Amino acid sequence: MIEFMFINPVAFEVGPLQVHWYGLAYFSGLLGAILLGRFRARLSDNVITVPMVTDIVVYTAFGAILGGRLGYVLFYNLSYFAANPIDILKIWEGGMSFHGGLFGAVAGLWLYARRHNFSFFQLSDFVAPLCAVGLFFGRIANFINQELWGRPTSGPWGIVFPNDMNQIARHPSQLYEAFLEGILLFSILWIYSRKPRAMGSISGLFLLCYGLFRFLVEFVREPDHGIGFIMANWVTMGQLLSLPLIILGTYILIWSRKNNLQNSVGA
Repeated sequence: MIEFMFINPVAFEVGPLQVHWYGLAYFSGLLGAILLGRFRARLSDNVITVPMVTDIVVYTAFGAILGGRLGYVLFYNLSYFAANPIDILKIWEGGMSFHGGLFGAVAGLWLYARRHNFSFFQLSDFVAPLCAVGLFFGRIANFINQELWGRPTSGPWGIVFPNDMNQIARHPSQLYEAFLEGILLFSILWIYSRKPRAMGSISGLFLLCYGLFRFLVEFVREPDHGIGFIMANWVTMGQLLSLPLIILGTYILIWSRKNNLQNSVGA
């Protein structure tokens, strides 16, 4: 059992300005995606040029943040935010939904693609590996904020979080997700995209892998507060929302192989 060392959610203060770890996570994810995207654009014979990368990442990130917050409000805590609508703006206190963020990111990419005459999959295949950077830093911020923790465990790696009224050792599921959805997902997509692939295949692999990783982690992650299990006393909201990603990712992979439209996004 490991005692959690309390970390102030405020990283530092500059006069009256408080900089939260959540804010640093967003900044780090955005900066990391831009730097890796520029590196990726230089290495590949690609329609995505280096000067375009920042705009593409910003469109995606803005959509992801907006969609992630709205998704959390709608999927996980609608009754609370209906009574306290001003709290919707307090994203520094936590509360983001990946599945909502995915819809927002797709909307941002679609908007960029439409304005600049690109195929949607040309952009999504390029951006997919970069998204894992933001997911990694987001899960680290969840850990620091002591939220989205795991179910009880008797393993020596169990962590007692100070905010947990029960004071029992739990799976550090935020760190599991940081590894699976961040490091491992990035590695799979980056290696897979080293060579030119059929258009849509990288996007499909992203959806399939994320859906599988999230579905599995939910077995050791505490069900969302106020929702609990959705059905059969074991299916969580996260698993229910991840199943369509697994199905859609598999379909896109099959579709892309069948159509075999080349998308030169290899790094």
